[in-house]
Amino acid sequence: MFSSWDLQMSCSNVVVMVVLSWIFFASITHQLRSYETQILLQLRKHLEYPMRLADWENYNGDFCNLSSPPQISIKCENNSVIELRIMGDKPVNVSEFIGFAIPNQTLSGGFSIDSFVTTLTRLTSLRVLSLVSLGMWGTLPEKIHRLYSLEALDMSSNFIFGSIPSEMSRLVKLQTFTLDGNFFNDTIPEWLNSLTNLTVLSLKNNRFKGQIPSTVPRITTLIEVVLSHNFLSGKLPDLSSLSNLRLLDLRENHLDSQLSPLPKGLTNIFLSNNSFSGSIPDQLGKLNELQRLDLSNNHLSGMPPTELFSMPNINYLNLSSNMLSGSLPQHLKCGDALSLVDISDNRLIGALPTCLDIDSDKRVVKTSGNCLSFDTRSQHPESYCKDTEKDKGLSSGKKIALFAAVIGGIVVIVVLLLVSGLLFFCKRHKTERTVVQHFTPKILQDDAPLGISAELLANARIISQAAKLGTQSAPAYRVFSIEELGEATDNFHPLAYLGESPLGKVYKGRLANDTNVAIRSLALCRKYSIQNLKQHLDLLSKLRHPHLVGLLGHCIDGGRQDDSSVHRLLLVYEFVPNGNFCAYLSDTSPEKALKWSDRLGLLIGVSKAVHFLHTGVIPPCYNNRLKTNNILLDEHRIAKLSDYGISIITDETEKAEAKGDVFKSWRSTKLEDDVYNFGFILLESLVGPIASGKREAFLLNEMTSFGSQDGMRKIVDPIVLTTSSQESLSIVVSLTNKCILSESSSRPSFEDVLWNLQYAAQVQATVDLDQKSDTTSQSELQLR
Repeated sequence: MFSSWDLQMSCSNVVVMVVLSWIFFASITHQLRSYETQILLQLRKHLEYPMRLADWENYNGDFCNLSSPPQISIKCENNSVIELRIMGDKPVNVSEFIGFAIPNQTLSGGFSIDSFVTTLTRLTSLRVLSLVSLGMWGTLPEKIHRLYSLEALDMSSNFIFGSIPSEMSRLVKLQTFTLDGNFFNDTIPEWLNSLTNLTVLSLKNNRFKGQIPSTVPRITTLIEVVLSHNFLSGKLPDLSSLSNLRLLDLRENHLDSQLSPLPKGLTNIFLSNNSFSGSIPDQLGKLNELQRLDLSNNHLSGMPPTELFSMPNINYLNLSSNMLSGSLPQHLKCGDALSLVDISDNRLIGALPTCLDIDSDKRVVKTSGNCLSFDTRSQHPESYCKDTEKDKGLSSGKKIALFAAVIGGIVVIVVLLLVSGLLFFCKRHKTERTVVQHFTPKILQDDAPLGISAELLANARIISQAAKLGTQSAPAYRVFSIEELGEATDNFHPLAYLGESPLGKVYKGRLANDTNVAIRSLALCRKYSIQNLKQHLDLLSKLRHPHLVGLLGHCIDGGRQDDSSVHRLLLVYEFVPNGNFCAYLSDTSPEKALKWSDRLGLLIGVSKAVHFLHTGVIPPCYNNRLKTNNILLDEHRIAKLSDYGISIITDETEKAEAKGDVFKSWRSTKLEDDVYNFGFILLESLVGPIASGKREAFLLNEMTSFGSQDGMRKIVDPIVLTTSSQESLSIVVSLTNKCILSESSSRPSFEDVLWNLQYAAQVQATVDLDQKSDTTSQSELQLR
């Protein structure tokens, strides 16, 4: 038996062991966090202390919780960094780069990309890495493959040259691979099919040469392939096996084969400024998902397939500057979505089909430089197009004659050889010089359709997948008769009246199919031409997004559809039943009170919608009358923005018609107006509704209160104070201050706004989860 002394010693030993074990494990956790912090600080040193990382100076806290500007992002999991995004202020602004440091452009001559990557690879848990516009230069070290957890890599807009190291084939988790805007000058590697999870491959604006790898068609996960503005040559491989591919961008290369079969799911194809030859395959006319097709500036010949014009989703079709010939059939059909067609500078003859009428207000059609039988001022004589083949034959005859003359005399042969040798030398010298130069940007055409150039259309950001989700279940846009809307509202009975704004009255209606709708009556202050009004309505009808109130159709009242002017317009929207954001902010009842996390969710939804309006449609839509009254909540408390794009119809039209160009005026509206107005939505989310006439007074008298904790407690809504974390609240307060800056150029973009709100929501969700876990633990202890 143990004595009492032995028992006491045994218990003491156990206690000592437990304490030592706790200290040991606690020190390991602390060392792990400190170790990663030191790595981040070393990376800052390697990057020569960029201003964007100034907040890291003398920071002693946890970098995982560091509040950073929008250009910087650090996310952690289990005390390890899993996401690192740094956007610097050193974009590529040089026309040539020969592999050495450039003062005020790159990092200094003492920078070592090898040492930088060596340090970087110690963050072994990294999944997302974005290092953009940091002035890094050198060849990409092979050791980057040690970041074996990487799922997304973006090193765009730097000065990295040479080849992509083959060791990167081991990054089998990689989904997004972006190296845009560098100086890579080798071939695109064949091993890309080793990246079995790759969805986005973007290598545009480099110096890649050689052929497109034959292994690309084996990467069946690909959604986007962007290899534009390089020196790629040879054949376009058969990509029909890539069933997930949606975007193919190979513009500005030297590809010189016939067009190969393409996947059926493609929505955007950009193949302009290459040397593709032969006829346009009929298969292209069967791509029913296709929205934009650009085959301009190639050597394509023959008759274009008529199906290209009638595909159900095609809205942009550019076949200009080729060798297309023949006569388009008069019965040619054009798809309802088709808004721009460019067949200029080809060899087309005959009459123009009815659906391609250049005077139509349904679409923009460019036809100059053909031999069509109308508008002879912009067309060649028909003989010009019919003699094309003869010219080819004549050219061949001249070559034979020249060859015979060369064989006729030894002196001529010697002279021609000397001249040929000299020309070859000059051409080769010129090619070598071209390798170290950028493509110069193209001048935008003054007569661009819709106030924008074809180049801008091709370069525009593709509509996001989120936006496409908004159109999947939405009913098709249609034109209503005044009788239908009268029946839906009981002849606009006062009981159907919902309210009125400066834009006009709003009524609730029920259509014949039992669909509830909201009908806005716009009493136009002056006469508008039917043609301009239809152009605007066509643009407005294309704005579809999950966080936009769906526009179902319109009714032009006050005259026949062929009248030259109209006085009243009725817009038919989906009915959103749950009130507006302003009412919820005013209501303190428990069932309607919005917690901070709820408000963030609504704000994120609206910012996604506005970001879509700014970047996801062509042309972009600004000045969207953002205010809390125009944010509606559906039955699931999902935010939907109303009154967006109304400036297309109302005040902007009058200004534009005075100048004769409705679209250029619309585009000129500053996007900063939306950012400024959204800043007040953020402000009302923090403090409650503010009367529109008292905005400036609030800015002058109350905004300084956000500078202290006591001041915030005085003006911030108590519901926000009791349901928010200090860090999440501080992120939104900082964002609000930036949005309402008086200098518009200093305000953030909506992409930055969205990023900050999502970050604030993530911070809040983490705190809420921790609090829930603590509450659960306490409850379990009480039950015991």
